[in-house]
Amino acid sequence: MTNILYPIKFKPILKEKIWGGQKLKTLLNKQSNLPNVGESWEISDVEGDTSIVSNGNLKGKTLKELIETFKGELIGNKNYEIFENKFPLLIKFIDAKEDLSIQLHPNDELAAKRHNSFGKTEMWYVMQADEDANLIVGFNQKVTPEIYLKHLKDKTLTEILNFDNVKEGDTYFIEVGRVHAIGAGVMLAEIQQTSDITYRVYDWDRVDDEGNERDLHNDLAIDAIGFEMKDNFRVSYSKEENQSNAMVSCPYFTTSFIPIKETIQKQNDKDSFIIYICVDGEAEISTDMFSEKIKKGETLLVPAIIKTYQITAENAKLLEVYV
Repeated sequence: MTNILYPIKFKPILKEKIWGGQKLKTLLNKQSNLPNVGESWEISDVEGDTSIVSNGNLKGKTLKELIETFKGELIGNKNYEIFENKFPLLIKFIDAKEDLSIQLHPNDELAAKRHNSFGKTEMWYVMQADEDANLIVGFNQKVTPEIYLKHLKDKTLTEILNFDNVKEGDTYFIEVGRVHAIGAGVMLAEIQQTSDITYRVYDWDRVDDEGNERDLHNDLAIDAIGFEMKDNFRVSYSKEENQSNAMVSCPYFTTSFIPIKETIQKQNDKDSFIIYICVDGEAEISTDMFSEKIKKGETLLVPAIIKTYQITAENAKLLEVYV
């Protein structure tokens, strides 16, 4: 069993969204007949949306089947003790042609109590942004529940929100309880806990083709908002070539940035799977027995049992993620 695992790619799961666009198809070469592709779920174990292997001898197997078969050899022994047959992360690419709803996510305790789910701590890496495109992250002033509810009622919520103009490479850490939204013209990679629980608090008064507004979750959201959170959501990181540069480390995932211009040797001593997200260029990940290329907009999982491998690229940028 130990010699069958190799660097694994999965078939993207594409999602039609009211705010989605064409960039995932035109810039990341995602194949879809959907008119407005908002999200590409790259690695998912969300119920009803489990990823399917697209390469090698395990092609056609689901991520769920892999975990049930290989257990700690796939995700790491410690991870398997904690998560059992549930993959802990959800990896996405997101294209916002229009503004996403203003939203937030509950913590583990609330999500478990209300939804039998994990919470949803996440991070964003901006892959492309149109001129003047922005993200909403947090508040622009001290806000109490009373102030928040008054602005919500008056439909002036945007007056107290923080807008950041963004460009390629900008990175944000979105903790549970932080109000946020991806703005029109932004395409990004998202790393998050395995959860699809979102509390939508304002949706720009949008309606669908039948004139219906999307559901809001303000009764649930008010108890989940972190009004005392620090403004520590912007991520600063080094960009030293051919090495892992630390970006985000939290109890749910650790992410580094790797700009590669040669062949580098990698050693996995983490007792965890390692995910590589190619955010620019093309790279080849090789073991003694197997080699797989990933290009911009592709994602690959190196099983925990694989301890040594190499990455080769002339000019690529990767995000490296483990738990």
